Amino acid sequence: MDKEAQFRQQVKTIYRFLVVVFTIAGIIAVAGIYLITDPTLSAFKKQETDAAYAIVTEDDEDRIENGIHVRTGLIDAEGLMTVVNNCTNCHSAKLVTQNRMNEERWIATIRWMQETQNLWDLGDNEHIIINYLVTNYPSNKKGRREILTHIEWYDLQEE
Repeated sequence: MDKEAQFRQQVKTIYRFLVVVFTIAGIIAVAGIYLITDPTLSAFKKQETDAAYAIVTEDDEDRIENGIHVRTGLIDAEGLMTVVNNCTNCHSAKLVTQNRMNEERWIATIRWMQETQNLWDLGDNEHIIINYLVTNYPSNKKGRREILTHIEWYDLQEE
């Protein structure tokens, strides 16, 4: 073999080596991008239906489990269905459970919704709804934390 043929053979070998290296690097890059977008590799796992995310059928709409209305998450007590029928037409039940108020504040909130949000006149249901909300979702006595008292402040000194 002359030098030119030998050189061509070496170039072909290097070229093949580089193609293999870049192909492997490309596969690793694609796998890395996939892992960034789906770190749980859910596309490769068997899909199982989780009971917590199951679709609620018409038979299950008013089911109560452990004292909780399954569809809304509201506490099962007197007046529950009145609250469900009047409140969850416009907003989530989560909005009810996160806003714990006393009777005056619930009444003020209902009046505000009637004046600004087109809430209909609740009639006799208003008393039932307010009793349910005050009984099951009363205002909390404390906020996030108590006000800080007896603090000994000091000046920072440069050293």
